[in-house]
Amino acid sequence: MSTIKPPTMKDVAKAADVSLGTVSNVINGVPVRAASRQKVEKAIEELHYEVNACAQGFRKSKSDMIALIIPDTLNPFYGAFTNYVAEAVYARGLKLLLCCSHEQISNELSHLNLANQNKVNGVIALTYSDIGAYISENIPMVVFDRFFENRNIARVGSDNFSGACLAIEKLLEFGCKHPVYIRFHSIFPGESDKRRDGYLYACEKYGLEPDYLDMVDCGEYKGLLKKFIEDHKLPNGKLTFDGVFAHTDFHGYHFMRILQQEGYRVPEDVQIIGFDGIGKFGHAEDPVISSVCQPIRQLAEKCVESILEKDRSAVPSLTLLPVTYRYGGTTLDPKT
Repeated sequence: MSTIKPPTMKDVAKAADVSLGTVSNVINGVPVRAASRQKVEKAIEELHYEVNACAQGFRKSKSDMIALIIPDTLNPFYGAFTNYVAEAVYARGLKLLLCCSHEQISNELSHLNLANQNKVNGVIALTYSDIGAYISENIPMVVFDRFFENRNIARVGSDNFSGACLAIEKLLEFGCKHPVYIRFHSIFPGESDKRRDGYLYACEKYGLEPDYLDMVDCGEYKGLLKKFIEDHKLPNGKLTFDGVFAHTDFHGYHFMRILQQEGYRVPEDVQIIGFDGIGKFGHAEDPVISSVCQPIRQLAEKCVESILEKDRSAVPSLTLLPVTYRYGGTTLDPKT
């Protein structure tokens, strides 16, 4: 059984009746005579010739690709971030190299090596591994949320501290007397750690007694949330808290489900505000819970913009974008 081989540059040159060098010049944007360009473009279209972007990258200094490293695409926040990075990349006529690491440092190092080999224009990383020592000095890089102690790499993130203060202020505005904080976090430091700082600051500012669950991210979060509820039950079954600020929408949502299973009403008995602004299907108009929303599209755009800045000294070491509150059903409706 014979297979049809894809056309080569030699095939294009033969069909266009021009030299191989002329075909190469047209593909790589080098000026040629208009008549020759037209013949080459026509041959490419008729033969369905596709340019090998990686090989082209070796001939040039860059491959016109941006690499994006994320833990996975199942998390709605990661999925939305990926979508908007791709949107920003394609709008600039570039290509996207997507790498899902599944939070394994070996996968991330493999992706960094692949990005280096393909001469990508830059790397955007949403990582929870300590890869700072392995990042090439020759490739522009920007990290979302994280920072590396051993490398000064540009960071882009949301104003997590102000967002946490906003969450507590909203809970107080809606009548809560004792808001608690629920956090499951990475072992690696990042901008999101400032949500805890913001909660503690708001407690001090408004004369509240800090009360929180602060654990390293793990698969036992549901059991820990249930225990937190049990530890805060009064003899009459009521809870000592009436408001919850959750470190992420994900954990806020699951805390809501557990509260409801225990017979508590949300938002009548307990109001909940998460952080991220993700939707059920990744859309802001279909919220999971009331939330402090990160400007995901703008964050993605800023990451791409930072990568493509030719003057690296002009890229700030840290860029923080403002957050907003959005009602999502787990707080009292401000319209009523």
